[in-house]
Amino acid sequence: MAESAQPRLAARPGGTGRTNVLTSYDPRTGEVVGNYAVMSSGELNRAVRAARSAEKWWAELGFASRKRWLLDWKREIARRSGELVALLCEETGKPEADAAIEVMLAVENLDWAARNASRTLDRRRIGSSWLTRNQRASVGYLPLGVVGVLGPWNNPVFTPMGSIAYAMAAGNAVVFKPHELTTGVGVWLADSWSRLAPNQPVLQVVTGDKATGTALCRAKIDKIAYAGSEAGAREVISVCAQSMTPVVVERNGKGSMVVHVDAKLDDAAEAAVFGAMANAGQNATGIQRAYVAQSVYDRFLDLVVDQARKLRPGADRKASYGPMIMESQVDVVRRQVRDAVARGGRAVVGGLDSIRDPYIEPIVLAEVPEESIAITGEGIGPVLIVNKVASMDEAAERINAVGTDVAVSVFTRDVHEIEAFAEQLRVGVVTINSSTAYAGIPALPFGGVGEYGQGHSHGDQGLREFSRTLAITRKRYQAPVNLSTFDRHPRHLRVAKTIFRIRHGRRP
Repeated sequence: MAESAQPRLAARPGGTGRTNVLTSYDPRTGEVVGNYAVMSSGELNRAVRAARSAEKWWAELGFASRKRWLLDWKREIARRSGELVALLCEETGKPEADAAIEVMLAVENLDWAARNASRTLDRRRIGSSWLTRNQRASVGYLPLGVVGVLGPWNNPVFTPMGSIAYAMAAGNAVVFKPHELTTGVGVWLADSWSRLAPNQPVLQVVTGDKATGTALCRAKIDKIAYAGSEAGAREVISVCAQSMTPVVVERNGKGSMVVHVDAKLDDAAEAAVFGAMANAGQNATGIQRAYVAQSVYDRFLDLVVDQARKLRPGADRKASYGPMIMESQVDVVRRQVRDAVARGGRAVVGGLDSIRDPYIEPIVLAEVPEESIAITGEGIGPVLIVNKVASMDEAAERINAVGTDVAVSVFTRDVHEIEAFAEQLRVGVVTINSSTAYAGIPALPFGGVGEYGQGHSHGDQGLREFSRTLAITRKRYQAPVNLSTFDRHPRHLRVAKTIFRIRHGRRP
C-alpha cells in the first residue's frame, strides 16, 4: 500500500505499460539482490483460491497436528537461518548481528504461537447464571479462513511473523505480500513452508507493488494485517472498508522514555541511545523522545551525548547500525531535524551535516518544542530528542498529546508507584527500567491505542485476533423454574422474583 518511497521497479520487454518486474537492491551498495514478478490480479486471485482450499485441510487438522507442523517449520527456519540472515542483511543493509536477532525473535514468536494456540483457543466451559443452571455453556475460537498480511520494510521478518505465525496457529491460511524493498525475505519464508508441505499452500507469498497490496485488500479475504506508514494504514482501512474486511493495523511510530529523578541515569542513557539508534532508528519499538526530570536533565544529557558519539553507521562488521532502508526516509529525517532546530531545538550531537545518504550518523536534539514535526511526525531515523519536564504528570501529558507511541519506557527506582503512572498513558506497553526488551516476550500483546494501532499481535490477544468466537449452550435438564415460555407458571415467576430480590436487592 502507500509508502513515502517509490517502489524499486524495473521495466522488462514485453510489458503492457505497467512495469512487470520488481528489483530488490542492497541499500548499502545499490547492487541488485533479486528480481521478482509483479503479480497480476489473476495470479493473486488464484493464490487466494488455493489458500481457501488449503485452509480447509489446515483447520481440520486440529491444534495438536498444527502444532507439530508449525514446530517442524520452526526447525526448518532455524536450521537454515544463516541464509535468511544473509538475505535480510542484503535487502535492508542491517549489520549481521541485528539481522540475526530479528530472525531469532521471529522464530520465538512462531514457537510460542504453536505451543499456546490450544490453551488459548480451544473450547472450554464457562459458568451460567442461576436462571440458566440447566444449560451447559462453552466458548471456543475457530479460524477466520484466509488472512492477508502486508509486511513492512524496516523489520521484514519479525513484524509480519507476528501476524503470520499467530494466524496459522489459529488455523488460517495466509497470503503474504512483503514490502517492495524486502520481497526476497518474504519469498524465502514462503518457500521454507513449501518445502515442508509442497501440496498444501497454507502460506503463500504474492510479490508486487502498491497495486498488488491494494488487490489483496480487495480479494474478499477474511482479515488483513498491515504494518507500515500512516498514509498506508489509512489507505488499507479505506480499501478494506469497501468490502467490510476487518483489519489489524500497526502504524509506524516510536516510543518515549520518562526519566524520573531517582533513575539510574547510566542505565537510562544506554537504553535511550540503543532504543533511538538501533536499526538506524527504524524500529517501531524504539525510542523517539526522552522526557527527563529537570534536576537530572543535564547529567542525563551528558551521558547520552557520550554514548551517541561512540556510534558509527556503515556496511562493515564493526558498524553500530546500517543505512536507511527506504531512500525517501532520508529526506523525512532531514525535514524533521531542520524543523526542530528552526523552532529553537539544539543539536547536541550531529545535525543536518550528519545526513549522508544512505547513512545518517547519530543525532541528538535537546529542548525541541512539542509542536515540531520532529515530535509530531513518524519517528524514523537515528534521532533522539531529549526534553526536560517538571513532573511525571507533565511527561504523561506530553506523551498523550502526541499520541503516536506504542510503548513508553520509565526509568525509576520507585517501581511500586509506577503502575498508577502507567495507567495515565494512552499506550499499549509500559516497560520499567528497560526499553525495547518487551519485543522479545511473545506472550506479551503488542498493539497501540487510537490511531496508532487497531488490534493486536503476539500473545493470547494475537491468537484471538485471527479467530472467530463461537459460543455454544446445551440444555441438560428441564429447569425447575422455566421462564423461557409463554406458558410459564405464575409460581415460577414469583420464585424468580424472590430469588432476584435476595441476590441483588440486599447490601453485600
